[in-house]
Amino acid sequence: MKILVTGSAGFIGSALSLRLLQRGDEVIGIDCLNDYYDVSLKEARLQRTRAHSGYTELRINLEDRKAIAKAFADYRPDRVVNLAAQAGVRYSIDNPSAYVDTNLLGFGNILEGCRHNQVEHLVYASSSSVYGANTRMPFSVHDNVDHPVSLYAASKKANELMAHTYSHLYGLSTTGLRFFTVYGPWGRPDMALFKFTRNIIEGKPIDVFNYGNHRRDFTYVDDVVEGVIRTLDRIARSNPDWSGDAPDSATSLAPYRLYNIGNNQPVELKRYIEVLEQCLGKQAEKNLLPLQPGDVPDTYANVEDLVRDTGYQPQTTVEEGIKNFVNWYRQYYQV
Repeated sequence: MKILVTGSAGFIGSALSLRLLQRGDEVIGIDCLNDYYDVSLKEARLQRTRAHSGYTELRINLEDRKAIAKAFADYRPDRVVNLAAQAGVRYSIDNPSAYVDTNLLGFGNILEGCRHNQVEHLVYASSSSVYGANTRMPFSVHDNVDHPVSLYAASKKANELMAHTYSHLYGLSTTGLRFFTVYGPWGRPDMALFKFTRNIIEGKPIDVFNYGNHRRDFTYVDDVVEGVIRTLDRIARSNPDWSGDAPDSATSLAPYRLYNIGNNQPVELKRYIEVLEQCLGKQAEKNLLPLQPGDVPDTYANVEDLVRDTGYQPQTTVEEGIKNFVNWYRQYYQV
């Protein structure tokens, strides 16, 4: 297939593009390489995909409506995976306009491109952040998620609503994936594992929020990519049993689906740091701090729907995943 991947220089986008290319798909990668974090890391990720003849690289901002429309018209992708977004919960508190521009305007441009070019299936990144103030565990895609606690979360919830509208009005098949704390080699420098590793190696203290007591459903990048591919290959269909009298958030009479992609096994942050210390052979100096605004104490994914519909099954333990990250980090940064 010909697949357009936005965010192709990103952590998940790069790993996904590689897998698609390796199985014989043609990939059109869109990324603007913004400087939210180290651009040289994004360039290094791109070097891996550029090595494949089936890869086409486009430097475009999602909010550039004309450029996005031209890319769709020129390349006519069969399917689209939208992973480009302004990420980060904490950054959204200080820089809200970045989230409006990329996550709302940009996603609208992607929907329009799909609508006008007969795209078979749009798969897009949502986030576990949409669960916001919800406390019933594990988080289910069938639960109401109308209480976000950060603008980042609100923008991802808005993406789900926008996608449903296009599914309803234009018959566009859309699948939203709520990712749960993705980690692994080639990860983002603004995420905890990256920061912790760098600081511990350099002998600097690490900031441990909520005093290390919150839990995260840490999900290894290869497991996430497997879930993305399985949903991409399974075009979203209408749920004929859906009823407006008892509306199900995860499905619709329109060709629309939502899934969680998580490890289905939350780990306390204290344990996560302990495993990292073991892999590095070095103890961390910890600054114990309260929960930050916009953060939630726990995340825990119910992945029953994804398992039932696609056979998804996470394979990587936190111990194995952190070890793989540390090995990559030492090699990449030569430390």
